[in-house]
Amino acid sequence: MEKIKVLIVEDTVAESDKLIDTLTESQFEVVGVARSHQEALQLFYANKVDIVVIDIFLNGIPEGITFAETLNNVPESSRPFVFLTSSTDRSIFERARLTKPYSFLLKPFNPLEVLYALEMAIEKFYGQPDIFQSDEEDTVISSEFLFIKKKDALKKVAVSDIINIEVEERYCSIFVGTEKFVIQISLTKVTNLLDPSKFYRVHRNHIVNAHEIEEIQPSDSLLVMSNKQHIPISDHYKEVLNQFKIIK
Repeated sequence: MEKIKVLIVEDTVAESDKLIDTLTESQFEVVGVARSHQEALQLFYANKVDIVVIDIFLNGIPEGITFAETLNNVPESSRPFVFLTSSTDRSIFERARLTKPYSFLLKPFNPLEVLYALEMAIEKFYGQPDIFQSDEEDTVISSEFLFIKKKDALKKVAVSDIINIEVEERYCSIFVGTEKFVIQISLTKVTNLLDPSKFYRVHRNHIVNAHEIEEIQPSDSLLVMSNKQHIPISDHYKEVLNQFKIIK
């Protein structure tokens, strides 16, 4: 499991320190702090970045907008970003708006507003609006990651790291390493996000990652997973065993 990685582009030490405290307390990972446009580019391309917090003015120049324009102009570098500024200049606002930020926050920022802005940015970036605003939904799904709301933090879970999934009515228990996440998601939806060459349904209530199987017990119709869970194989899904070469 990974934390959501944030790049901060902010030239004022006091402001960046406050941002770091706010984000780390909520289980985000700050991958770096850039003080200029050039440094922002270097840190962005040198790290895995999920989202960026950008001060519009860097050293008195609106280089934050220039950096945002760069993110938009290179498709494979596209990432959600939010702006911070103390400027009340309407022309600066209009120029910044053209870059299509996911939020626009005024300094001095409120920590809770920053966290809400990041959650909304992740929702919108992956095309699932209002997920975190509802008690009925708590997970944003992309092709490679789940962003799961757990208490006051967002957890980033790589789909490939999922060991097994236990399904019960409208809820799924997702096991990653030593952690368990219970999310509200339909079986159809969770199945659609999984690679069928790696994930197998072995029971009405169980899906397993084939790469995480440590032991197969055909006589007992059990799979032992890397997290030491014993997963039953129902008669209906026993043909799954044909996917494995079992030496007798």
